[in-house]
Amino acid sequence: MRRIASTLSTPRRVLALVCAAMALASACLLTACGASSTPVETASESEPPQVSDTPLPSSSSPTDAASSATSEADAIVADMTLEEKVSQMFIVKPEDITGVDTVVQAGEQTRAALERYPVGGIIYFGTNLENADQTRAMLTATQEFSHEVTGLPAFLCVDEEGGTVSRIGGTEGFGVENVGDMSAVGASGDTTYAKEVAANIGTYLTELGFNVDFAPDADVANNPNSDTMTLRSFGTVGSEVAPFVKAQIEGFTEAGILSCAKHFPGIGGAEDDSHEVSIYSHKTIDEMAQDELLPFEAAIEADVPFVMVGHLSTPEATGDDTPASVNPAIVTGVLRDRLGYDGIVITDSMGMGAVNERYEAGEAAVLAIEAGVDIVLTPADFPTAYQSVLDAVASGRISEDRINESVTRIVEAKAHLA
Repeated sequence: MRRIASTLSTPRRVLALVCAAMALASACLLTACGASSTPVETASESEPPQVSDTPLPSSSSPTDAASSATSEADAIVADMTLEEKVSQMFIVKPEDITGVDTVVQAGEQTRAALERYPVGGIIYFGTNLENADQTRAMLTATQEFSHEVTGLPAFLCVDEEGGTVSRIGGTEGFGVENVGDMSAVGASGDTTYAKEVAANIGTYLTELGFNVDFAPDADVANNPNSDTMTLRSFGTVGSEVAPFVKAQIEGFTEAGILSCAKHFPGIGGAEDDSHEVSIYSHKTIDEMAQDELLPFEAAIEADVPFVMVGHLSTPEATGDDTPASVNPAIVTGVLRDRLGYDGIVITDSMGMGAVNERYEAGEAAVLAIEAGVDIVLTPADFPTAYQSVLDAVASGRISEDRINESVTRIVEAKAHLA
């Protein structure tokens, strides 16, 4: 296998990727600006800005800009090696690639790790986050290494929902209050408040250097026999949860952080915990469409950048008990085709018991990508999972076009972070 480090060590090649990423970011900026009446131009240091009294044609539309952004993303992907592309399809813990027991800083080991495995992103947990200064320094250095190695920003991720799932808020050393459980936010009946909560979380996360928050929780806690998601969910009825999910996505977006609706197709009614064992829903898809899917539809309407697929088994909906995270009937059939989602699909952690009791790490990663997933989150054995995907492409089990499809989505999302 060709080593990524040797490929990426060529300055000219990295510079080309950086330039392409900058062009993509400019195209995405045009998309965001829409039909702005004032043309925006960029000038290099070597060329003075050109001033003209003649207005530029106003025929450019957001659709044109989006098409340009896609073309730029295609160009970046075309210049990447297979190893680079497959690496981008993983988000891992920092320990997974550095070999360090607990990572609390980013130095030469982190740089070397990213040269060997230029992953799409890194997720940090409480053990990695000691205080604001340490976290900011670690994330800043990691992001600099990612730009140097790949020409692209890394997704720097955290689970920060508030309440029982909070790595920063309420933790000594950060000076930030925990915003509380989302069940209380939902009980308030105030979606404006929900948006403010998300904007608050997004603001303190971006100030630390994070750019992805795996929130909000879009599950519906509709099973009185289960308390697994009771505090994390906005409520017990899908139609009531949906506007809170939409409001929080808007709040995160305004704060400048990428959000993620989870855990598709909705695990709030499951009685067990997928961290430990398989979990089930015995509803049909049509029944889920009346309740569990409504918050995800609202998230898609709000242009949520990520949707996280859980490990829920839905035998009445799909005909077998294959977990949703590796089930094409759920990922492609429902999320992509039925709901029309074209953003980034990411699995829930592939180190959970609901997956590990069925599949080894490599097979789980391959199955997820075959199902339509774009990013595999924290596999139980990352090197094995990574190599298994490469082997699946080499054998023809997964086409390189399928890899390109996912990596293009990833690159397009990263343009907004450049």
